[in-house]
Amino acid sequence: MNKYVAGEKRYESMRYNRCGNSGLMLPAVSIGLWHNFGSNDSYDNMREMLRTAFDAGITHFDLANNYGPVPGAAEENLGRMLKDDFKAYRDELIISTKAGYDMWPGPYGNFGSRKYLIASLDQSLKRMGLDYVDIFYHHRMDPDTPLEETMGALDQIVRSGKALYVGLSNYDGETMLKASNILSELGTPFIINQNKYNILDRTIENNGLKSTAPMAGKGIITFSPLAQGVLTDKYFNGIPEDSRIRRDGRFLHDEDVNEKRMEIVFGLNDIAKQRGQSLAQLALSWILKDSDITSVLIGASRATQITDCIRCIDNTSFSTEELSRIDALSMWIRL
Repeated sequence: MNKYVAGEKRYESMRYNRCGNSGLMLPAVSIGLWHNFGSNDSYDNMREMLRTAFDAGITHFDLANNYGPVPGAAEENLGRMLKDDFKAYRDELIISTKAGYDMWPGPYGNFGSRKYLIASLDQSLKRMGLDYVDIFYHHRMDPDTPLEETMGALDQIVRSGKALYVGLSNYDGETMLKASNILSELGTPFIINQNKYNILDRTIENNGLKSTAPMAGKGIITFSPLAQGVLTDKYFNGIPEDSRIRRDGRFLHDEDVNEKRMEIVFGLNDIAKQRGQSLAQLALSWILKDSDITSVLIGASRATQITDCIRCIDNTSFSTEELSRIDALSMWIRL
């Protein structure tokens, strides 16, 4: 690829939302490197996707220590792209990473101990070639490590200059609030929660996170907004060979696109057509309709998907009738 020069109009069409009560603004649409940035993926395709994203005003690239495959590969690839394409734009980027899931063998390679979190971030920074990340998350609740220890590690990470802000991922509302109180006493800039949320998965509506986070002045960024591709046109005619089910069956399986679920998907697609949107755009707009949501994380396997998804910000208003129809269609899958 030729030397990259960012588009001059990259900030003209993207919407930016304040992250809770903090001073940080995030793009309404962010990009996650969970899939398609691993050791087996095309580097040129990765570069094209991130160039397309940044040219469209997506300033936030989201990772975790174990994103791959193999674990760490996505961070290594981003580090290479930061050097090849984005070195001049580092101060225009929000880079986030996480630790909490399995990363290396033995008792110190997962969950929420001070030992694991600090060591993991040191490794992540080395892989990405960075002095600091903008946001560092604890990736999941740890039932065995005292919350004070985990939050104390996040505080130490900020004070050491290795992260500007901290976040929590996959926390419920009650635990998030306890963690927030600890971090507030420590003076740690905890600003954001990352959780799964889409039309078919309303967990954060039921576990208190969605209502508690804004009351505590914290932002919410959602992942899996398209339900691993189910809320797109990918499975309208069966399961294609290049689908995530066929290429990486860890998180989405044949039974996830069963006949009943596809009836719901086709019904949602009818609503999308009436709104002049694709199904993917509808699913993203539905999340962004709520002012409590700071940003929605999209994944992609090619640049054109990013361009299509970004158009969701053009229409995030829903009528009462549309919302009722969406809820009625998705009710069965949410039981």
